[in-house]
Amino acid sequence: MSNTMNALEQQLDYPFGEALPAEGGTMEVAPGVKWIRMALPFALNHINLWLLRDTYDGREGWTVVDCCIASDTSRAQWEQIFSNALEGLPILRVLVTHMHPDHIGLADWLCQRWHAPLWISATDYHVANTLLRADPGARGAAAADFYASHGMSDQGILDGIRQRGDRYQHLVPSLPKHFHRLMDDMQIQIGASTWRCIAGYGHAPEHMAFFCEKTGVLISGDMVLPRISTNVSIFEMEPTANSLALFLDSLGRYRPLPSDTLVLPSHGKPFRCLHTRLDQLQSHHEDRLAEVLEACSDAACSSADIVPVMFKRELDAHQFPFALGESLAHLNYLWFSGQLDRELCKDGVYRFGTRSTN
Repeated sequence: MSNTMNALEQQLDYPFGEALPAEGGTMEVAPGVKWIRMALPFALNHINLWLLRDTYDGREGWTVVDCCIASDTSRAQWEQIFSNALEGLPILRVLVTHMHPDHIGLADWLCQRWHAPLWISATDYHVANTLLRADPGARGAAAADFYASHGMSDQGILDGIRQRGDRYQHLVPSLPKHFHRLMDDMQIQIGASTWRCIAGYGHAPEHMAFFCEKTGVLISGDMVLPRISTNVSIFEMEPTANSLALFLDSLGRYRPLPSDTLVLPSHGKPFRCLHTRLDQLQSHHEDRLAEVLEACSDAACSSADIVPVMFKRELDAHQFPFALGESLAHLNYLWFSGQLDRELCKDGVYRFGTRSTN
């Protein structure tokens, strides 16, 4: 990711400027809260993790929020953290915001290493478990059929999707056999601070963010990011989801928080001006919806037809399925709101249009 600020970022306040945690180290961002930044082998090349000073079951130590993907590189980065940042204290709990691989991938490894319990929403735990136990061949075929039914015609990409049915299992090889359930509005005592769970939907099944009123800190996970808009997509397991409506409704759950809240996102740098960022995200999706509606008013469109409308940049084979899923999320929103109709055409592809274009 480029370090150059875009116009929207310039409306936000970055209290730590360009400072980043050193590799294998941490940076304190609030009392008892340390920032870890780990590398990812994707276009989105990093994830932020958080160490919270804690006392649990009568022991002093740390609670970890999120884990990174399962890889030798990630484990090596954690080994550096164990040596350099824990001050000789153990990890007591592992909190996971949601079930995506960069957040839960090493949860089982961390939990076993430190004999620590996993805390996560029940929905995300069970969805992760379903994906972990899925037959890779069947899952890859189902995903390819789903994308083809929404207009993806590049056989190379479709073949790659069929062959990557085990991608989740590769990045999340195992899960703890037990978990402690996180629920919306639940209060968690972590050290000297109380953190409130805020459930969010649309990006993951039941994403949990954590807000500490005492320190004015929000660990936002992927729900509120400063530089990019969170992927809001549709997948083959829930093809008629209204993910975008769920996401936009969820953004409203952060409106009551103070305007000077320090937001600790999973990607990008810690920032303030939360309400400004919520306005930006709302406007972003309203603009995309308007573009999609205009395109479908000219002619009925598949999700694949909408990808270049929403994404002006070149997309690789890894990015294109996510872009198609996000395009479908906008189409489904307009369909459920009655602004578009949906038709399964003779070629087996779903297309969306107004009554005049269908």
